[in-house]
Amino acid sequence: MNTTALWDFGRGSGVVALVLLTVSTVLGIATRSGRPAPWLPRFAVTELHRNVSLLAAVFLALHVGLLLFDPYAMLRLFDLVVPFAGRYRPFWQGLGTVALDLLLAIVVTSLLRHRIGRRTWRAIHWAAYALWPVALFHALGTGTDSFTPWFLTIAVLCAACVVGAVCWGVSTRTPLEVSR
Repeated sequence: MNTTALWDFGRGSGVVALVLLTVSTVLGIATRSGRPAPWLPRFAVTELHRNVSLLAAVFLALHVGLLLFDPYAMLRLFDLVVPFAGRYRPFWQGLGTVALDLLLAIVVTSLLRHRIGRRTWRAIHWAAYALWPVALFHALGTGTDSFTPWFLTIAVLCAACVVGAVCWGVSTRTPLEVSR
């Protein structure tokens, strides 16, 4: 595979991962709201959230794996674990490392949910609310397509979906639910 293809597939898988993380975040908010979403029953939203989240993890793994072999990105294994140590746009790449580390923690604890207990899982799962904006800022800061009209449209739509879901989720809570 030539380096242009690696770069293109690496970028493309990153964009798909961002869109899937957005869908996962929206579905997670819908699940957490405590009532069924207008389009699906609650159990279906939960299952869809789980499956979309795993698919997002697969595309993130593709994104990172492809860019690891791309000479332009200059990623090292070290950069996948330690944030802000990369050679290419270190701050923005570091945000990607933070997002990867958060996603790994969420996926691993979700797979071990029955062994670690619901309380521990839930505490770690709250990191998902940090994961999405960190991933969005990573994409905006490090992506070579960051300020193209098509990518800005995707980024704005992703942000609008998450903000809309947060507003919907907050509006559905009663004072008793908020205090739980």
